[in-house]
Amino acid sequence: MKQALLIFLGGGFGSMLRFVVSKSLNPLLQNFFLGTFLVNIVGCLLIGIILGLSSRENLFSFNTTVLLATGFCGGFTTFSAFAFEQHTLIKNGEFFSFSLYAIASLAIGVFAVALGLWLSRLGS
Repeated sequence: MKQALLIFLGGGFGSMLRFVVSKSLNPLLQNFFLGTFLVNIVGCLLIGIILGLSSRENLFSFNTTVLLATGFCGGFTTFSAFAFEQHTLIKNGEFFSFSLYAIASLAIGVFAVALGLWLSRLGS
């Protein structure tokens, strides 16, 4: 129960920060979501630092890691979790899985968004 609360708190803070950054920076460039892009890249950097320090240096307790990596980074950007998983596949030499996961996530994710938008219009 404690870990669920930590994830909830970290995720809420991460989500609010993502909203503020994206809302502030996305309008700056035409046809490029600068805020979202930066959030994704910073989230990837943060999850790498957090999980690296947690596993190698034992700097963070398990609960702190859950709060920061799963909660904050998960709320800030789920792209960070995807990128970490991709890194793990590369590190383990799973190049086919890496490629399949990357291509399928992008292609099916974009398709799912389009399908969801289409389904949401059916009742109109």
